[in-house]
Amino acid sequence: MSAISAGDLLKPGLTGRYEADVRPEWTRAHYDKHLPAVFSTPAMIGMMEGACANAIEAALPPGTFSVGTRIEVDHLKALPVGAHVVASARLAEVNGQFLVFDVEAHSGAVLIGRGRIFHAVVLLARFESIAAGA
Repeated sequence: MSAISAGDLLKPGLTGRYEADVRPEWTRAHYDKHLPAVFSTPAMIGMMEGACANAIEAALPPGTFSVGTRIEVDHLKALPVGAHVVASARLAEVNGQFLVFDVEAHSGAVLIGRGRIFHAVVLLARFESIAAGA
């Protein structure tokens, strides 16, 4: 398969957001009842991934989507159920089919997470085939 181009519309500077209130199933206690019910790192990263997707959705070439390939994120602060979280992403680099996002998560004025998330632009049909078990 030939290399996939990220497309002409994917340029550094695109931004996206994803926001939600912390749900009980997003806490450490959901996975282990002996742990506190605080916002988990995987849930925060999931919100950051949503922000990345929202940043580039309209700019992706037809028949493609992006998948995460690497995550470098610091989780800085614990939050309780019900806290409001806003994750943001800014497309920082485009290198062929590879993308780098600067990401942050806040609850109000408090920075709760930050880092970089790396993606690759891939063919949607290939991953639909994998999901179908083919």
